[in-house]
Amino acid sequence: MNQRIQQLALESGAWHQVYDQKRFMVDSNFDVERFAELIVRECINATGNCAGTGDMIKEHFGVEL
Repeated sequence: MNQRIQQLALESGAWHQVYDQKRFMVDSNFDVERFAELIVRECINATGNCAGTGDMIKEHFGVEL
C-alpha cells in the first residue's frame, strides 16, 4: 500500500494489524467519508491547478481546501 494512503487511512481511524503491517483493520471508528475526502484533497494538491483540473475536482466533489 502506498505510504501516503496508509497515512490517510490512519488519520481516518484505521489501525495496523498486529501480525501484518501491510494490512489495516477498520471498525466503527473508521471514518470512510473522511478517508475519501483526504484522498480527494491529495488529488487536488497533486494536480495543482494544471489546466483547471484542481478546480474541476473541487467543483465535482464539493471540496474546499
